[in-house]
Amino acid sequence: MDVTSFVRYAGSVTTTTALRRAGFSDRNIRNAVATGPVVRLRQGILALPGAQPDMVAAVLANGLLTCGSATDHHRLWRLHEPARLHLLCRHGHAKGSVLHRETVVPPLPALPVAGLTDVLLHGLRCLPSVEAAVMVESALLQGTTNLSYLRNYLPGNRNGAARRVLELVDGTAGSAIEVVARLMFRNEGIFVQTQVDLPGIGIVDFLLEGFLIVELDGATHLEPRQVKKDRRRNNASTLDGYAVLRYGYGDVVHNPQRMMTEVWQVLRGRVVR
Repeated sequence: MDVTSFVRYAGSVTTTTALRRAGFSDRNIRNAVATGPVVRLRQGILALPGAQPDMVAAVLANGLLTCGSATDHHRLWRLHEPARLHLLCRHGHAKGSVLHRETVVPPLPALPVAGLTDVLLHGLRCLPSVEAAVMVESALLQGTTNLSYLRNYLPGNRNGAARRVLELVDGTAGSAIEVVARLMFRNEGIFVQTQVDLPGIGIVDFLLEGFLIVELDGATHLEPRQVKKDRRRNNASTLDGYAVLRYGYGDVVHNPQRMMTEVWQVLRGRVVR
């Protein structure tokens, strides 16, 4: 592996210290800069053209991407792009960024990205509860963490809010918006069952109060084959006495009140409150 290949492996930005640790000499580094495409951003930091701005910012700050800024690198769900960059910096400052200081696990190999446990713990302590729950739920689904493990790193009163977020996570969601919808339904006091296998219908996203099916549709539901399948499922649901409502990402994230109004219109027809 040459210097250019190593920089690419490291996320297209790295330090000369990391290159030396990998066995490259100062001469190797100088030659790579002289012949391109490696460029020197400042003393001790090299990058390739097109390097991701968030990774460049992390290396320039001598930090690691974490919390909501590290979700893509760990394949975690995220509802919204963070307004500011979140960095794990043990020392120093990074103007305009949200800084996290505590760390319990090593970072990702070669990349300026905090380890998964740190990313989740920072999110639990820092982000709104729904955003943090979405991240943890996706890690749970991947099998890369578990709730008791995370809870062990959240002792004492100062972590009480973070532990309460873990109580919102159950690992049943198939997407970020399913987490959001589940929490909204439960906050409304609705009896919610998730991923229910109904005979003759199949697995539905939600069954509310035992009779209202709520399905959340992603992009694949616009494909002709899936449209036909959804139509058959809707008909079978109605014939079996169920009510059915379907929503998309925009409904759940951007217009939740309208969705809840419609849900309650159906529920109040059969449920005495």
